[in-house]
Amino acid sequence: MIRLTAPLVLAVLAAVILPLQASAQKAEPHAPAVKPRLQQSPAPKPADATASAAPAVASREPDLAYAAFEHGQYLTAFGRATKRVEDKSDPKSMTLLGELYANGYGVVQDDAKAAEWYKFAADRGDANAMFALAMFRLTGRAGPRDRDAGAKWLAAAAKLGHRTAAYDLALLYMEGELFPRDLNRAAELLRVAAQAGSPEAQYALGTFYKVGRGVPQDMGIAVKLWAAAALADNVDAQVEYAIALYNGEGVERNEAAAAIMFRKAAMRGSAIAQDRLARILAAGRGAPANAVEATKWHLISKAGGETNLTLDDFVNRLDANTRAEGEKAAKPWLDALQQPQQQAPQPPPPKAKP
Repeated sequence: MIRLTAPLVLAVLAAVILPLQASAQKAEPHAPAVKPRLQQSPAPKPADATASAAPAVASREPDLAYAAFEHGQYLTAFGRATKRVEDKSDPKSMTLLGELYANGYGVVQDDAKAAEWYKFAADRGDANAMFALAMFRLTGRAGPRDRDAGAKWLAAAAKLGHRTAAYDLALLYMEGELFPRDLNRAAELLRVAAQAGSPEAQYALGTFYKVGRGVPQDMGIAVKLWAAAALADNVDAQVEYAIALYNGEGVERNEAAAAIMFRKAAMRGSAIAQDRLARILAAGRGAPANAVEATKWHLISKAGGETNLTLDDFVNRLDANTRAEGEKAAKPWLDALQQPQQQAPQPPPPKAKP
C-alpha cells in the first residue's frame, strides 16, 4: 500500500535531550536534539511496512490499482481503485483514491474529496488513511487545523503499528502542549516506530537511552539503535555511532571504523562529523595524518558553524603551501555553503599512485 511520508517541519519544541560532557582524553560527545518533525504526505511511496494488513484472501490478490499508480498510470489507477471500492468496499483502494485527489494525479486536485476518501478508509481500519487524515487535520488541509482530531488519528494509526504515526505521536508527547509532557509514553511510541524500522525513531530512542530519558540509561542499547539508523543513512545517528566507536562507549573501541563513519557523515554535510574528521586527520588517530585534508575539513566545518580553537592553531602553524592546498580543497564546499539550494560537492576520484 502507500507510505504517506515526506518530512514537513511543524511547530513543535526542539531540545529535550541533554548533551553529555566530554573528558579531555576523548573526542567530545555529541548529543544533538531529537529533531521534532511530523512526517507528512503527499509524495507517493511504497507501503509503510507496518500499515494495517488487508484480510488474508485479499492480500493474495494483486493490487492492480496500486501497480498502475506506481507506474504513473493515474487514470488507470483511479478506474481500478473505483471499481474495487464499488465491488468490494476495499479500504486500501479508498486510500488510493484519497492520494490521487490529494496530489492531483489523474484528477483535479481536491483536498475535500481526498479527506472524504481518507475518512472512509480510516473508518474501515486502514492505518495509512488514518495517518493521512491526521496530517490533513494537523496542517489545516480541507478545513481548519484541528490538533485534537489530528492526534486522535495519529494515535489510531500508531496503535495499528504505523511507524511514522508512532514517531509523530511521540513528538507530541515530547512537546507537552497537546498532551501532558510524557517522556515515558514518548519512549514507548519511539520503540514501536524503531522496531518497525524508522531510522528517525531509532536515532531518537537512542538519545533517550544515552541520557536515561523515559527509559533506563543504557549506552549499549543506544549504540545498537544508532548503528541501525546509521545503516539507513540517518546522518545524526552516523555521528553518534562514530563518536561511540571512537571513544569505546557502549561498543568496543574502533577508531578506524569511527573515522570511516565520520567521513560518511561529513560527506553528507554534517559540520560535527567534518570537525571530528579534521581532528582525526590532524592527529593521525583512526586514519593516516593528512594536514591538507585536516585543513580542508576544518575550514568546511567552521563555515558550517563548528568552533575548534585547537584546529585553528593547527592550521595556523602549517607552512603556507600546505595551508593553501587545504584552502583550495575546501573552496568548492565553501562556495556551495553560500548557496543553500546547491548540494555539497562530491570529491574528485582519487589519483592513481605512481
